[in-house]
Amino acid sequence: MAIYIDPPLWPAHGTHFSHLVSDTSLEELHVFAAAAGIPERAFDGDHYDVPERRFDELVAAGAVPVEARLLVRKLIASGLRIPARRRNKSLKVPLLNRWEAIMPGHDALFLDLLDRWSEPHRHYHSCTHLLSVLEALDLLTEPAEAPRTVLLAAWFHDAVYRGTAGQDEEESARLAEDRLTAAGLPEADVAEVVRLVLLTSDHRPEPGDDDGALLSDADLSILGGEPEEYARYLAAVRKDYAHIGDADFAAGRAAVVRQLLELDPLFHHRRAKELWQAAAHRNLKGELA
Repeated sequence: MAIYIDPPLWPAHGTHFSHLVSDTSLEELHVFAAAAGIPERAFDGDHYDVPERRFDELVAAGAVPVEARLLVRKLIASGLRIPARRRNKSLKVPLLNRWEAIMPGHDALFLDLLDRWSEPHRHYHSCTHLLSVLEALDLLTEPAEAPRTVLLAAWFHDAVYRGTAGQDEEESARLAEDRLTAAGLPEADVAEVVRLVLLTSDHRPEPGDDDGALLSDADLSILGGEPEEYARYLAAVRKDYAHIGDADFAAGRAAVVRQLLELDPLFHHRRAKELWQAAAHRNLKGELA
């Protein structure tokens, strides 16, 4: 049991803020916060926002300082993390921090991708899905980090989204090729990102394709969500295809679910199987029934 705090990197109200979390329970977190005199209004669902001036004091009181990414991993592992799709705050800052870690100095490309993921017709395939995939990659590669090409493929895999299976992935791959070539990424890396983006069309990496398995597993991680989360996912997917009638959508969705159930394995990475496989089969079979 421990309380963790990340560096004060998050700008707001003329200062910078840290996040304070527990790896065990909200009760433990609230007790620590109360003892430290942190006001209840600073609580935001799964963490407290604390100003920079209090960082050293909170560390002295027992909070363990960790990097921001490690703090997120601790929170996810604890089961206390509120999924991004349930948050009302803008995801621009957390996504920007992740982008800067892999493509520093390419702000224009980040903003272009952010605009694409924020398009109003997206409900499931939105910034929340992007962040969820990146967080899933965190879990699967802990304590290391996913390869840069895998992370870039996550950023591009649904960058073009019109609800046309296969075509969306092809156009997203072309976009990745154009933008990353212009950004000066090595040709071999660009080709690998393109390959990985195309792989998300059917989620069938070849045996031994570890990077393809990582991205496929992270992209499908929502299938292993708790029943409430899975229900929200289904509702969002239906909104994404609002232009399709109920009967046609039901038929098309049933075909997709059958294809997913036929994937053997559905998840490839050992950790992904532990985290999501049993729940995913339960959710998919329940939906099909």
